[in-house]
Amino acid sequence: MSAVDRAVARLQEAEATGVPCAPVRDLVGVDVDLAYAVQQRLIADRVAAGSRVIGRKIGLTSAAVQRQLGVDRPDFGVLLDDMDVSALAEVPSARLLQPKAEAELAFVLGDDLAPTHVAAALEIVDSRIRGWDITLADTVADNASSGLFVVGELVPIGAVVPREVTMRLYADGELVSQGSGADCLGDPLVALDWLARTAAAFGNPLRPGQVVLSGALGPMVPTPPGTRIHAEIDGVGSVDAHFSKETR
Repeated sequence: MSAVDRAVARLQEAEATGVPCAPVRDLVGVDVDLAYAVQQRLIADRVAAGSRVIGRKIGLTSAAVQRQLGVDRPDFGVLLDDMDVSALAEVPSARLLQPKAEAELAFVLGDDLAPTHVAAALEIVDSRIRGWDITLADTVADNASSGLFVVGELVPIGAVVPREVTMRLYADGELVSQGSGADCLGDPLVALDWLARTAAAFGNPLRPGQVVLSGALGPMVPTPPGTRIHAEIDGVGSVDAHFSKETR
């Protein structure tokens, strides 16, 4: 088996069993291109099993989150239709291993790939890697530590200046994270432009109608079963998530 094969198998076993695995950097080293090859294989297998690509997520755009994880640049992952839990009454905790939540802006892309609408969103990040012991290559391989996501009500992009928004995130009624649009690479639209160029360079460009989670506006917070999350983004709206109490 190649290094990519072994990394894919390790991450898929963690997902299937609910038991986090060892990092994959022993297999991919610091080779980010190789890590994206692992990510692409994981996504291809899920698509072959029936999932559908509906967008992308940008990770590691916040300096606070970069400090939390010990990395120094953004990355991206793929959003699949079965990751969108916006319509569910509860976030299914049993589908998650080590979840954390972060509040951010979600963009919907128009025909020219410029955003037409924006919404407050919660990305429920997760890691198949034990204890979130990750380097950049580890998180890239693991689909940028993607889990699930919740998108609030869409508003026209012209009504919002993304870099000027402010965010507050509450867990069980307590303010636990806050930030602003400027905390996302200086401007969430800058992050979106980075994604468009980077995705195209990897041969899988963005498509009209896709959803893009543009990156955290503040530190991520743990969300064990039973947690209630509420986030407010001034000028955009709010979004809520109640994590079910069930576990694997």
